[in-house]
Amino acid sequence: MKSLKTICILAAMLACNAAIAQPRAAVSTKDYEFTTVKENPITPVKNQYRSGTCWCFSALSFLESEAIKNKNIKDTTMFPDFSEMYVVRKAYHDRAIKYVRLNGKMNFAAGSDFGDVLEVARDYGLVDQKAYSGLQYGYDLPVQGELDAVLKGYVDAVVKNPNRKLTSVWPKGLDGILDAYMGEIPERFTVNGVSYTPESYLNSFKLNTDDYVGLTSYTHHPFYTAFAMEVEDNWRCTPSWNVPLDEFMAIIDNAVNNGYTVAWGGDVSEPGFTRDGLAILIDTEAKATSGSDQERWVGKAEEQPQEKKTVKELDVTQEIRQQMFDEKTSTDDHGMHLYGIAKDQNGTKYYLIKNSWGETGAYKGIWYMSENFVKGKTLNIVVNKKAIPANIKKKLGL
Repeated sequence: MKSLKTICILAAMLACNAAIAQPRAAVSTKDYEFTTVKENPITPVKNQYRSGTCWCFSALSFLESEAIKNKNIKDTTMFPDFSEMYVVRKAYHDRAIKYVRLNGKMNFAAGSDFGDVLEVARDYGLVDQKAYSGLQYGYDLPVQGELDAVLKGYVDAVVKNPNRKLTSVWPKGLDGILDAYMGEIPERFTVNGVSYTPESYLNSFKLNTDDYVGLTSYTHHPFYTAFAMEVEDNWRCTPSWNVPLDEFMAIIDNAVNNGYTVAWGGDVSEPGFTRDGLAILIDTEAKATSGSDQERWVGKAEEQPQEKKTVKELDVTQEIRQQMFDEKTSTDDHGMHLYGIAKDQNGTKYYLIKNSWGETGAYKGIWYMSENFVKGKTLNIVVNKKAIPANIKKKLGL
């Protein structure tokens, strides 16, 4: 998702999991046994590979689950497979236009926000993956470092035009670059024997982008008002509704328990966010047992492989959450798709999260994210308005 520090942007420069190759705290999947409490249908895990497009993969995965629910699709072979690169292509174009209008005084990079996907879908529709792969440069998976650099160089050249007066053809040059790298967008395409336009394809799944809202929970804006999250990749200034933390969590739970899923955006730079499928908000201030009486008598934890050693987590409050955002220890790193609830062997609550780094880790591309991690490290979410509890919806005027 969002800043130059983000996993997504590093992914665009290096690889989809480069940012998590650094040493991590000792949190192991071997120490956890999970039981699924509730899960909702999702489409297969994909791989954004070397592109900073997690925002698109996660938001489209969310919309695919919405489409499955809307049409009550039971046959997994009939699940939709929306083209990420179609949305990315349209977003690149819109972003370039705005960048030039603002004389380059905005962020122009690979990262973006969930609102970008919703606005593209609203204005241009959606396309099936087989109809538009967006890969015209010799790779089977997205590798967009060169494209990102070329586009940035092009729009900067337009902004710095020495003639002062811009020509009317520079957007055509932009589209020429996008056509060369990503391919021309089809006006019509066929899925399961039916011919569609991008607009009619979107409508065929009863998807209305007005049904979706963004939400967050911070105290630097009044509760029950909407504001544009102050992160550089929110270039469309998409608003999120601000609610207290307990209501924020209640919305997530109500969504999952009533058959809805959640587009999740947040921080994954924590030591407890592992490359193997765990996201646990480690309390780094917790006292270690090294040299303690416990260690004297029962030895070090690593000497007892038979004992599962879950770590102590930080208890998150509204104040702690705000502090982490203000001091930028909670940053806008990554977008994923939250679709279920689980518990570990101690009864601790977790959320099932679909990532976009391929079928990696112990759970083949799925992460188990603790409730405390969600409380502390979620920056914003998108849900269907129908997934919001009635009493909270009333406070928001939705």
